[in-house]
Amino acid sequence: MSLSREPVAVYVHIPFCPSKCGYCDFNSYAMDGEIVERTTRATVQEISRSPTAGRRAKTIFFGGGTPTFLSERQLISILEAVVSVHPPTEGCEITSEANPGTVDTAKFRAMVGSGFNRLSLGAQSFLDSDLIALGRIHRSDAIGRAVVAARDAGFVNLNLDLMFALPGQSLRGWRANLDRALALAPEHLSLYCLTLEPNTDFYKRHLHGLLGLPDDDCQVSMYEECLDRLSTYGYEQYEISNFAQPGRECRHNLCYWHGEEYAGYGPGAVGCIDRVRSTNLKHPRAYSEAVEAGLATSYESETLTPELIRMERIMLGLRLNEGLPFTPDLPEGPLARVEQRGWVRRESDRIRLTDAGRHFCSEVALELV
Repeated sequence: MSLSREPVAVYVHIPFCPSKCGYCDFNSYAMDGEIVERTTRATVQEISRSPTAGRRAKTIFFGGGTPTFLSERQLISILEAVVSVHPPTEGCEITSEANPGTVDTAKFRAMVGSGFNRLSLGAQSFLDSDLIALGRIHRSDAIGRAVVAARDAGFVNLNLDLMFALPGQSLRGWRANLDRALALAPEHLSLYCLTLEPNTDFYKRHLHGLLGLPDDDCQVSMYEECLDRLSTYGYEQYEISNFAQPGRECRHNLCYWHGEEYAGYGPGAVGCIDRVRSTNLKHPRAYSEAVEAGLATSYESETLTPELIRMERIMLGLRLNEGLPFTPDLPEGPLARVEQRGWVRRESDRIRLTDAGRHFCSEVALELV
């Protein structure tokens, strides 16, 4: 096993959830029983025969789905497999997502003891009416209990996910959400505007006029509330939807936004190594059958062309507050247009979105691509 190559980010996908939320387009399944254990074994097997074995892990991220839906033993067995194949670098960030309704202090302590050092809680809202509308299994009081349990277990790096522009949500309700989140003093906050993805229940209901979403002006006000409130509390925005206390940025996600390599394991996981991006079979049974038969786990792959790499570099780089490095391949005409509109500014050798431009990131990217 050679450790000579550059460290790599490692992503593990856990596809199981207690229920399927109406807005969710992730590869997740409301399944339990034998298939969960079978998929756990298959994930360990896939990792053990990884073609990137020996490359150290600079970050490890368990996403889903709901990783904490697994038992302590199942979750830790997968982490142990990752650590065996991808020995962590010093200070490696090891994150697990968690649902406040699927955790307890004992599980958190076991996770910390096995090496997890960062937790991302899918709070989504502190208002029970929002949580019911979203189809979440937890209620608002569970969020505070989960944070206390995480702190008691030893987690000193904690993220909370919240969503705004929810059905029936008002600016006042969003402010109340921010108040509750800030009172818990997480090191990181991810604040996402609800996106209606095709093939979700929310998308279908929206087509029939049944969601009652806040209008565009209200959504803009909600986002600007994020910027104002979090800066007051000492959080630094480093990406359009992400805010952190100094030094607490999510290093794993930064690997994606910087276009770095990452290995992916588990049903539906995506990896990108040597400019080849591959996606694993999505359904847990199909994935497990392939692993058990010794077959390839990926069902599709693409080689990243220079043009695609350029496009993604622009689209992802613009999302970061550090901005996009200025390179000769950026077209001067479109760049001048978006600059004239007040959406970007040039600073030395970088291009950054302005405060107004953050509302038009996609439009700026399309112009420059």
